[in-house]
Order: sequence, then structure tokens, then C-alpha cells
Amino acid sequence: MNLTPTHKGDQTIVTVNASRIDAASAIQFKDAMRSATAEASNHVILDLGQVAFIDSSGLGAIVAAMKLIGPDRRLDLAALTPDVDKVFRLTRMDTVFSIHGRLDSIPKRSAG
Repeated sequence: MNLTPTHKGDQTIVTVNASRIDAASAIQFKDAMRSATAEASNHVILDLGQVAFIDSSGLGAIVAAMKLIGPDRRLDLAALTPDVDKVFRLTRMDTVFSIHGRLDSIPKRSAG
């Protein structure tokens, strides 16, 4: 799976360049996140603006990425498409992650 990490100050934005995160791509997503966040800042933002579909395996892969990032760093989600947003709300995963409508609406976080 193709992910593009971009470092902007104290944030690392990881853009998912795929239309789906599902059972067929979940393992590749986790591996790509491991690589994309290896040198990431303490605040990682996952840009899901291009993702039109996510299933339970995709949700699990994003949770696994959050655990991979570790307790000392934060993973926020941004730019969810309506169908992906609906899946997060229906599964109550919107209570686990901070979800932002747009990348430019995410407040900067202080280090630590």
C-alpha cells in the first residue's frame, strides 16, 4: 500500500494513497504505516481523504497502527470521506480516535 509521510513542524501527516483499506490490504497497510511512522514526530495524522471504503480488517489495521505508534505519540485521523466516517461512527471508533474534518483544522499539540 502506498502511503506518503510529510513532516510539517511537530506533525507528521501520513496520506493514504488508496481507495480502500480492507482485508486484502490490511497487512500491507500495517507494514507501510510501520515504515512511514518510524521517524515520525510525536503527533501523527492519518489523512484518509482518498479512502472511499474501509471494512473491519481496515479498522483493525488502523488500531494496530495506533498501538505500533505507541503511548508516547498520538494518532489523529483527518479528512474522512462520508462512507468511512459512517463506519467509524457505527463502530464507535470515533470515541477512540480524534477525527478532524480537514487537515488544516487540526490544532498543533505541544511536545510530550
